[in-house]
Formats: sequence, structure tokens, C-alpha cells
Amino acid sequence: MMDHIDVRGQDGTFSAYIARPKTSPASAVVVLQELFGVNADIRKHCDELAEQGHLAIAPDLYWRQEPGVDLNVISEADWDHGLRLYSAYDRDAGVKDINDTIDAVRNLSECNGKVGLLGYCMGALMVFLAAVRKDGIDAAVWYHGADTEKYLRELDGLHAPILMHLAEEDEFISKNAQAAIWVALATKPNAMVYSYPGQCHAFSRHNGKHYNAAAAHLANGRTSEFLHKHLG
Repeated sequence: MMDHIDVRGQDGTFSAYIARPKTSPASAVVVLQELFGVNADIRKHCDELAEQGHLAIAPDLYWRQEPGVDLNVISEADWDHGLRLYSAYDRDAGVKDINDTIDAVRNLSECNGKVGLLGYCMGALMVFLAAVRKDGIDAAVWYHGADTEKYLRELDGLHAPILMHLAEEDEFISKNAQAAIWVALATKPNAMVYSYPGQCHAFSRHNGKHYNAAAAHLANGRTSEFLHKHLG
């Protein structure tokens, strides 16, 4: 049985999947979805984080458009559905929802007060936007966030430590965009950027077309160490 909490935000109430560690209170990680919604892959990432000792929460970022989206990454129809939602997604409103989620999580008795962000693709972009627009985030992890290069002008607002994973052959993040990210983040002493040769977009997605076990293991290991360092 899946467990959820309600987040009462500035513009309404929305649901979030929650995975609890064996010991609490614990540090929390807010996990931000790809264009497929809070689907099986995102829930599995939350469950894995809980196994590592974190309280993991994945808010429904599509709640304003279509609550409860749960799409299959190997279905062409679901891909089309997700792309339609993604193209209409209000990123600025999404940052508000993420901030509301962070505030709600910090108020949970199960949380020790430390909260990090972790996101994939669309969710990674939203990690970046939230991290540059909100103070008080304890750690941020970014996996192949398309369009991030369009917001690098906001980088001065980044105060949280951030870890970024770039796939060198990412079909949604051009070589020029990757170079721009590398150059911009090099100015931030609290930023770590790793590049994965030969890897395509979403190389760490469970059961995804481009899943690569070795690269995913390396990236996820780096993520675990990073979260442990900054969240405990």
C-alpha cells in the first residue's frame, strides 16, 4: 500500500508520496518527478532513499493540471501524454509548490529539520530553480535537467551545495548547453558537476531505454555520499 501525505500550499492542497526510514527523526529529501508524474520509477527512488535513512517525499507537481499522473516510461501514449503536460507546465508556480513542500516537510515530526532536493529531467530543472530562488535548502541533486542552461543567469542566488550529473550524449541537453553549465558552475565553490561519457538522457532511470547499470551505480553512489555529507 502506497503512503501519501497532503501538502497544504499557497494555492491549494496537493498529494505527495512518502517513504519512511526505519529510524526517525531523519533528514528529508524532496524528490522531484520527470514528465511522467510520480510514477513507479520516482516512487522506487524514494524507497531507496528511505532505505538509506532519509525521509523521502515526492510531491505531485502536475496537481494544477491533472492530479495523480502516473505514466509508464515504455508506453508511447504515456510519453505523448507526459510531453503535453510538460509543455504546459508552469515552472514559476512549480517553484512555489516545491517551497510549500519543503516547508511542510520541515514541520513533520519525522524530519530533523534538514531538507534536500533531488530531481530528474524536469524535476532536475525544478531543483535548480528552487535552489537559486530559495534560501535554506541544505543540499540539491540534479540529474540531466534539460533547459537548465536557460536559467544560468539566476546562478548568483545559489547558496545550497549542489551536485549535478550530466550525460555526455544527452539528446535533450546539447554539447553547447553542457559546456555552459560546466563554465557557469565552475564559479560556485559549493557545486560539483560530473559528466558520464557515452551516456544518454536518463541513464539512471529504472527500466528506462537508456538505463546503464554501471553509470547509474556510479552516479547514485556519488549522490548517496553527497547527501550523507550535507544531510547526515
